[in-house]
Amino acid sequence: MTIDEIRIRIDELDRQLLRVFNERAEMALQIGEIKKELGLPVYDPSREKLIFEAMKAANPGPLDDGAIVRMYERVIDESRRLERIRTKGL
Repeated sequence: MTIDEIRIRIDELDRQLLRVFNERAEMALQIGEIKKELGLPVYDPSREKLIFEAMKAANPGPLDDGAIVRMYERVIDESRRLERIRTKGL
């Protein structure tokens, strides 16, 4: 493959990631509404730990597990931020 062909594929993947990130955020907002109704806090460290462990276990590489955890920390942090904004800071 040429550089241009690889870049085209990367652009396609970026659009897919964007769609998936936004879909995930929508799901987090739905969970936030349920948490609000149940009086539960936005932050759930045990759930986050489960996500990190599951993603490390499913990681085929070439990204190492540390990179995967850092990426998911950021994704989860942004979801939590959005959830807090929408649920007024539970």
